[in-house]
Amino acid sequence: MAATQSATSAPRGSKLKVFLNAAGGNAEAARAALSDGAFDLEEVQPGELETRIKQAIDGGAKRIVVAGGDGTIATAASLVAKTDVELAIIPAGTLNHFAKDHNIPEDLGKAALVAADGVVIGADVAYVNDSLFLNTSSIGAYVTFVRVRERFEKYVGYRIASFLALIRTWARLRSFTVTLEVEGEKKLYRSSMVFIGAGERELKLPTLGNRVKDGRRGLHLMVVGGRKRARLFAVALAGISRGTKEAEKLPEFDDFVVESCRIDLTRSHALIGLDGELKEMRTPLDYRIVRDALHLVVAPPEGDE
Repeated sequence: MAATQSATSAPRGSKLKVFLNAAGGNAEAARAALSDGAFDLEEVQPGELETRIKQAIDGGAKRIVVAGGDGTIATAASLVAKTDVELAIIPAGTLNHFAKDHNIPEDLGKAALVAADGVVIGADVAYVNDSLFLNTSSIGAYVTFVRVRERFEKYVGYRIASFLALIRTWARLRSFTVTLEVEGEKKLYRSSMVFIGAGERELKLPTLGNRVKDGRRGLHLMVVGGRKRARLFAVALAGISRGTKEAEKLPEFDDFVVESCRIDLTRSHALIGLDGELKEMRTPLDYRIVRDALHLVVAPPEGDE
């Protein structure tokens, strides 16, 4: 979790406006949790979400409540970041990484209570070029994995699709040239995957990819280098089974926690992963962390009233 700023009281008086992603898998449960009279619930399709939130902000809303997954939350965050508008979350997605990392209950009823009466902290967000992400971004092998999994998932379901995508990704594993500029220092890699986390991340099962509790703030940048599949497998295995510290001992693995970095590739555009979604972007890719960009509504620390 980002460092806590001074907590403030929740706005009182009028009903809180809640935007529910009507296409989300947990929409019905979220709808039930938000049936309390304290909320003015509006169900929107994903393509309408940005417009509706903008209208609420232009209308003077002091707190925006969104119910949905990390994609829904990221859309709202991109609109309220670096403003005085508070963001409250009902985590109605599948993984809910951002909510878990920031002391927001996964129980939707409890999350609704927090949305109404929680405390407000400053939370960090990350950007690549002008696109905000809350959790992770990736270049290379993982992007291939997501593309293949989405193709298979239409026919065989998520778990089998993930297994088939892993095999296909491994068979097609390719390396690429990366010029990496980390706060003024340039490095050159031949890499199969670059991973960037908003905040320090775990690289060990069963918490792979999760934010490190009380970890360092900034961008956690990890680069897997080399051309040989056997060595790349050794790097991945060392990281997943024993963690980042063990992977750091291998020459093919580098990681840094920085405020900003630039990644240049040998092509004008690249398909990258942003919080599990894919997006084509122009290179070079400029990553940066913005500290306390969100006024985020969270549960009080344990022991507080």
